[in-house]
Amino acid sequence: MKIIAVIPARYEASRFPGKLMQLLGDKTVIEHTYQNVVATKLFSEVIVATDNDSIQKEIEAIGGQVFRSKKNHECGSDRIAEAVLDSSADLVVNIQGDEPFLNQSSLSSLLNAFESDSDKKIDLASLMIPLVEKEEIQNPNNVKVIVDQDNFALYFSRSLIPYYRATDVSKTYHKHIGVYAFRRQALIDFSTSEMTPLERAEKIECIRYLEQGKKMKMVLSHQATIGIDTPEDLVKAQQFLNNNS
Repeated sequence: MKIIAVIPARYEASRFPGKLMQLLGDKTVIEHTYQNVVATKLFSEVIVATDNDSIQKEIEAIGGQVFRSKKNHECGSDRIAEAVLDSSADLVVNIQGDEPFLNQSSLSSLLNAFESDSDKKIDLASLMIPLVEKEEIQNPNNVKVIVDQDNFALYFSRSLIPYYRATDVSKTYHKHIGVYAFRRQALIDFSTSEMTPLERAEKIECIRYLEQGKKMKMVLSHQATIGIDTPEDLVKAQQFLNNNS
């Protein structure tokens, strides 16, 4: 099975423009992410897909492979689909450029979801981690996910889900981590379809897969991770790096 990783890297992020080129320690965020993915040795290829000159130069300067997007895209999945259109890959892993601390353990768990899927019921898989702190649970930048009894995604939201009306049950919340492993055809199907109503309302691209009836397996991870969506997140990431270097 051929497995490749693609890191969509857009410069103009709405909440934190230029975040991928911000310094985190002595490297940029995108360099950290790229090198961490390469170091896992899980992929036949690791490609950064971007439409930006500075990001392209940054990755090429360290010997990395870059796909230069020729089209404007509304989401990372579309950018990845363009990059793998002519690829022979069986699985394509989308790793967000603003997730610099993902490690081999979490990515291996994600890929393992497909090994026992002989009937190919899983169209794509993604990661989730427990949310404990009240501030993090209520933060709309943290996308929450609820799953069925087989850990297939039921819904994603920036709102607090589930809502616990019952007071005699333990409360469990999970944060979606923006890392996906796709069967190549599921990714191509996504890229050739229109944005769906709930996806548009929540601004969460993976909702489109659910609205299309795709089966999305969620894999539980306990790895500490910091997605950099805001300048405050960059400060947290720097503290995390300092404490773990």
